[in-house]
Amino acid sequence: MSKNRIAVYPGTFDPITLGHEDIVRRAADLFDEVIVAVAGSTNKNTLFTLEERVTLARGVFNASNIKVVGFDGLLMQFVQDQGAQIVIRGLRAASDFEYEFQLAGMNRKLYPKLETLFLTPAEQYMFISSSLVREVAKLGGDVHQFVSPTVEAAILKKLKD
Repeated sequence: MSKNRIAVYPGTFDPITLGHEDIVRRAADLFDEVIVAVAGSTNKNTLFTLEERVTLARGVFNASNIKVVGFDGLLMQFVQDQGAQIVIRGLRAASDFEYEFQLAGMNRKLYPKLETLFLTPAEQYMFISSSLVREVAKLGGDVHQFVSPTVEAAILKKLKD
């Protein structure tokens, strides 16, 4: 009997970008289940509430083995509660690696059974970050090439409010 391979892809996802989507879809080909873990408690000044970010992320995925869940608290506790032993982290550039490597070490110390898998987005998404998308949108720029149409509409609506 084989084990169910569950991977968690954590992030703020404010907003979820095409780069995030690319990583999740590729991870879904590798694992039985991918849980997109939308972080609630964060030091970041988010554009969207946790509930809005969860709803947006759910709206872009329709595969049966992708689940979107909001969470607060320690990631390693969430990972254990989900029965997962793999955390997916995206790397856009070499500059991301030092921080991600340090984070992977800390997480493994907290949960020794954990493995961290680093994935890079497809070349056309390498430069996209949620913070850049928010900045471009706030300054009136066109973000349709960085996010799904549903997410673009939500950003435009949020900025009008």
